Amino acid sequence: MDRIRVRGGSRLNGRIAIGGAKNAALPLMATALLTEEAVILTNAPALADVATMGGLIAQHGLRVEHDTEGRRIILDGAANQFEAPYDLVRKMRASVLVLGPLLARYGQARVSLPGGCAIGTRPVDLHLKGLEQMGALIELDAGYINARVPAEANGGRLKGARIIFPQVSVGATENLLMAAALATGTTELVNAAREPEISDLAHCLLSMGARIEGIGTDRLVVKGVDNLHGTTHAILPDRIEAGTFACAGAITGGELLLEGMRLELFGAFSRALREAGVELEEEAEGVRARRLNGLHGVDVMTEPFPGFATDMQAQYMALMAVAEGASMITETIFENRFMHVPELTRMGARINAHGSSAIVRGVPRLSGAPVMATDLRASVSLIIAGLAAEGETVVNRVYHLDRGYERIERKLAAVGAEIERLPG
Repeated sequence: MDRIRVRGGSRLNGRIAIGGAKNAALPLMATALLTEEAVILTNAPALADVATMGGLIAQHGLRVEHDTEGRRIILDGAANQFEAPYDLVRKMRASVLVLGPLLARYGQARVSLPGGCAIGTRPVDLHLKGLEQMGALIELDAGYINARVPAEANGGRLKGARIIFPQVSVGATENLLMAAALATGTTELVNAAREPEISDLAHCLLSMGARIEGIGTDRLVVKGVDNLHGTTHAILPDRIEAGTFACAGAITGGELLLEGMRLELFGAFSRALREAGVELEEEAEGVRARRLNGLHGVDVMTEPFPGFATDMQAQYMALMAVAEGASMITETIFENRFMHVPELTRMGARINAHGSSAIVRGVPRLSGAPVMATDLRASVSLIIAGLAAEGETVVNRVYHLDRGYERIERKLAAVGAEIERLPG
């Protein structure tokens, strides 16, 4: 099993190209199930999760061609298999996003309950309740979601409905948005997620012929159409990758140009960084992040967009570990997302976690140590900490890292980090 070795003390300076967003690419790939024509995605990242989703879409019978050098994915054809098996779905929670498109287009689906990072239960009940409101019959059996649209009801098609989410859910919004595109009548999604990846999905669906109003707001209105056609769509830049590199540059006192990034995609994260002493400036080629002087502790609370992203919580905690003063980090999205705290404390960080909050008291320096990655974002937080630590840090179990970061050791090495991958 591969490991990442980091030697701290080097200041990061230069340019890093930000890839297409993983969290946008996965639902965008699922849109191919809504049409027989080709869906071509450009600016596509070469990540383990993208490969997993490609395998799942291919398993349904579509042709999937991923040109990693050209950063392009081509998906086309009709589904002839409607089961998403456990062996594929267990690897990645986003696999459940095939449920809505399969039901909308083919009237049937059998999808394993999903897996992914062990950062909380993250139930799919909002997905299922919404689809039931649209006329689907759903049973849970032996770890599978068995869903169908009765042929005798509404001509075998999902029907429009007014769906009010009791809490914001990115995945449920994506699944029901895709399902609604081919449903009969009008679907209204109230308290919908507003993440940039939702808007990216909606714009792709628009280019396929969908009729959607309210993009970027918490109320999406979808007027169903009979058919969707193919399209070519550029995946938006990965705000989590960009934020990760912004933290990496800041913790070393460096300056990085995050090529291709747009400042509005950061949401509240940009305010937190600025208050902590990191300047962010949008330029023609991207966003420039530079640390002005010292770092200062700033409290944050994770919230749905445009709030502070839960996917940036671990990286921000590593940054606060060497900031002057104290900061409180409160996690409101997932109940088990402080698993990186014991590993950061092994490196000398002063962090006290209790329930959903953690108090971080900055220390002058961290010390390198062998540490263990527990999930995707936790793994990269340990690399960020290692960049500022004295001595050597070895991060074990980096297969988590490859799910969401493309060749991160090469990107960091290119801007001055002493980092290398050690083959397992």
